[in-house]
Amino acid sequence: MKMDAMKVLTAVPPGLEEAEPLSGELDGMDDPIRVLVTDDEALNRRLLRRYLERAGMEVIEAVDGVDALQVMQAADSNLDVVILDLLMPGLRGEEVLERMRADSRFRRLPVLVASNLSSMSAQEDLLARGASDYLHKPVRSRELVARVRSLARLKRGMDELDDAGDVLMTLARSVEAKDEALEGHCERLSVLAVALGRQVGLGRRPLLALHRGGVLHDIGKVGIPDAVLFKRGKLDEREWEIMKQHPRIGDQIIAPLRSMREVRPIVRHHHERWNGSGYPDALAGEDIPITARVLQLADAYDALRVERVYKPAFSHARTLEILREESARDLWDPALLEVGIELFTGFVLPERLRYDSQE
Repeated sequence: MKMDAMKVLTAVPPGLEEAEPLSGELDGMDDPIRVLVTDDEALNRRLLRRYLERAGMEVIEAVDGVDALQVMQAADSNLDVVILDLLMPGLRGEEVLERMRADSRFRRLPVLVASNLSSMSAQEDLLARGASDYLHKPVRSRELVARVRSLARLKRGMDELDDAGDVLMTLARSVEAKDEALEGHCERLSVLAVALGRQVGLGRRPLLALHRGGVLHDIGKVGIPDAVLFKRGKLDEREWEIMKQHPRIGDQIIAPLRSMREVRPIVRHHHERWNGSGYPDALAGEDIPITARVLQLADAYDALRVERVYKPAFSHARTLEILREESARDLWDPALLEVGIELFTGFVLPERLRYDSQE
């Protein structure tokens, strides 16, 4: 049987279904939803365009899978949802889907598959391949518009989280940029903390939190006056109390972002100490989250290896001696310290991040 004979109309023709919605607003967002309709049948594309445009959405058409990928790659596409037919000549819908999910630019772009697959297993296979939702042909306009709006809402919400996260990362790096002595510190800390986290068997999500935490751990210092932050010499008691607020401030800054919820314990608790003498909450022992313990040890190693206004740069050997002396005073998780010492001794940083002295 020819493919054309197997295909059915994507949507129910006008006059055979309920009245179509006219509103196209998305939770108060001013910009209309932008949809890419991919189908090799002109009639199907025309029907979908009508339904979506009557709902206030913008529609771009692609005549096949290759065309769809080219549209997506266009710099100004800014798509919210892709509607994808499966039975197309050349590049089938499943192949388009697989290529999208393999490309970081389109990995989270919602894909609504419109097809006449009848078996549940076939639909489950599509979802496993990365489809976001499935509509059985012929598609009814109310259901189509509702599904597209739902996917667009999710996509825009995730985009906002990413944008907010990017702003925070930039803000955190601005703190580092204020102090020449901190150049490369955040990036080195991310690399070292992730490596140590892997060494102790942490999973993907904690490792991602450590990667972000390396950059964000001191973001609360944006709330510390420069006179305190960059004072040359020892802080007095009042100044020290001000400085000790930066973990709380950092926690408050990132708290509204759900995407940062696993970073919060790192930001808040990276100055706690094994014996309970740290701040801001005087946590002790295993009450200190493991990700915070990992990052604080990497932070301590890196701080000792570079020159600061109050100290010279120490060699690797001298740094390990100091960490052991501090561990004897119960500042560090003793088991983690031994793992850290073994890792730091053999670990090779990327060339741009290496210490001035490799000894």
